[in-house]
Amino acid sequence: MKTDLVRILDGNIFVLSDGSGDIEATPHVPTGYFSFDTRFLSLWRLTINGERVSTLATDDPSYFEARFFLVPGAPTHYVDAKVSVIRERAVAGSFEERLTVLNHSGGPAEFTVRVDAGSDFSSLFMVRQERTPAGRLYQRVENGRLHLGYVREKFRLETLISTTEPAQVDEQGLTYHIRIEPHGQWTTMLHVRGLLLNPDGQDMREHLTPSRQQRDTARLQHDLRQWLDKAPQLRCDWKPLERTYQRSLVDLAALRFSPLALPAEPLPAAGLPWNATLTGRDPILTSLQVLPFTPDMAVNTLRILGIDQGSVLDDFRDEEPGKILREFRYGELTAFEEHPTSPYFGAADSTPLYVILLDEYERWTGNAAVVREFEDEARAALHWIDEYGDIMGDGYVWYQRRNERTGLENQCWKESPTAISFRDGRLPSLPRATCELQGYAYDAKIRGARLAREFWHDPAYADRLEREAADLKERFNRDFWVSDGEYYALALDGDGRQVDALSSNIGHLLWSGIVDESRAPKIAEHLLGPRLFSGWGVRTLALGEGQYNPLGYHVGTVWPFDNAFIAWGLRRYGFHQEAGQIAEGIIDASRHFQGRLPEAFGGYDRELTRHPVQEPAANSPQALATAAPLLLIRTLLGLEPYGDDLVVAPALPERFGRIELLDIPGRWGRVDAIGSVASQEANAADR
Repeated sequence: MKTDLVRILDGNIFVLSDGSGDIEATPHVPTGYFSFDTRFLSLWRLTINGERVSTLATDDPSYFEARFFLVPGAPTHYVDAKVSVIRERAVAGSFEERLTVLNHSGGPAEFTVRVDAGSDFSSLFMVRQERTPAGRLYQRVENGRLHLGYVREKFRLETLISTTEPAQVDEQGLTYHIRIEPHGQWTTMLHVRGLLLNPDGQDMREHLTPSRQQRDTARLQHDLRQWLDKAPQLRCDWKPLERTYQRSLVDLAALRFSPLALPAEPLPAAGLPWNATLTGRDPILTSLQVLPFTPDMAVNTLRILGIDQGSVLDDFRDEEPGKILREFRYGELTAFEEHPTSPYFGAADSTPLYVILLDEYERWTGNAAVVREFEDEARAALHWIDEYGDIMGDGYVWYQRRNERTGLENQCWKESPTAISFRDGRLPSLPRATCELQGYAYDAKIRGARLAREFWHDPAYADRLEREAADLKERFNRDFWVSDGEYYALALDGDGRQVDALSSNIGHLLWSGIVDESRAPKIAEHLLGPRLFSGWGVRTLALGEGQYNPLGYHVGTVWPFDNAFIAWGLRRYGFHQEAGQIAEGIIDASRHFQGRLPEAFGGYDRELTRHPVQEPAANSPQALATAAPLLLIRTLLGLEPYGDDLVVAPALPERFGRIELLDIPGRWGRVDAIGSVASQEANAADR
């Protein structure tokens, strides 16, 4: 995907265009106006007197707004432009664009302004798979408005385009014949709405989420100010951290949305463009990363995912009682059950992670009421680990899709087809038990035991969970340890063999706590060694493995969120310097992405490239990557709840100088955390 696209968004409603503001979708460039998994505009092209426009400059004053400064034809330094154009656009529940044409000459001028419009109504899955919708397209002009439509049986979509100034509207767009006085200007406002129509011709979303229809830019700007004002304030001697932190807060605000039919407070969409929807794993891991900064996101995530928790056995959706969903999508393929995403449960990690988030939320906030509110959901999740996750009956969490036709083969966070492999590149048999799933299950049982003992008044259940966790840890350290490499296997395959590739997954074992203390130093050595650490961050798969590819989605790229959790795990086991090295690499990489870390970037050695290389298919902004700097800040400052107090134990690399994080919310109210390299050096000298 091109990295120079201009993007604006409001949760899962977004517009991707080229640098002039035009939208001309191709199979390889997914530009368009998208809403709830469907592209409602695939063509939006401006011409002045028949000429395309060229870009002088672009500006994005906010995540939901963009401005384009343009001239007709090719710009030149030798002839003063007699006319210029300003496009100002925003998304706030719908898409609107203010078009201004300026006459810079000393005499009146006449212009023909044309906006070509069209839509293919492809779902995001169709765009990615280069598929064509199966239904019928139509266009009509009615009451001065252009209706672009799509119908397939009872499934009906429509794009409604209107304008504030008189125009000749035809089935392919709008034409304005205008006269502008000397040094004058002409302006019109174009409104574009994407409609999901019921048989009565009404937008179904108006009944489900009426508040979304009332959104406007003033409301979004007000909400953003409130969001930023509530977040802790960060000061740092190393300015890239400040810039990345501010960018992350804004992008987290941008990604918030409320799913249809679940009118709760918002949670983050997973990422733009491919995953601008409700998922399970992503909001859980995002909420874990941002707990010290915006704890309310965790409650919204727990509530919405709890509402959709699995309750029956459904092979098509890979649903099982107690299981937390993988994703919930809209669009044509979901409506006609060509894809099982209404919702789809093909993720083995979301369920134990749900319990982990619930416990961590209480540790930070002291909100026992939430723990009691979600007791049934947490118990069901813990039951799933043993009843349905343990496919082989050996106490490990395994996965194997029930839906053999359209289900996901890999159901861990590394979902791509070749992500789980042996050293030599061979793919293992199914079912598979990846190592980090065992870490999550262990952590969920330990945390579930605490919740059962302290809040659910069930000490017998707590004792049982602790025994199971201890047994799991002992067996795991025996069965997953690759003795000739001194690291943990990526997985066990269906025949019980170790899938022996060296991967970043071993870092997740550290933050889960399942690693034996005696083996942690070797894991840290591998994570910061030349095969895994690129200089920017830890690769998903080690250099030299059979499937390694520095641009492969899960087989060699560097994922910021992956690195944030690895750093957190290293810190847990006392490897402060190594955690700081990862944090420094990731924040340094953010400078090359204007503070907005992408989902993933290339795993090339830092010595080979002057800057990190964008992974072609990466989402950006992406919730997990956006939240990663926040978890890294927590790790650098050593922030951990201890009873009703917040422990602050900074361990900063020299480059960071001094970090001040002010007004950290939690069960203690609001407190400040300050760390500096100078004080660390002084303390070391005193010792």
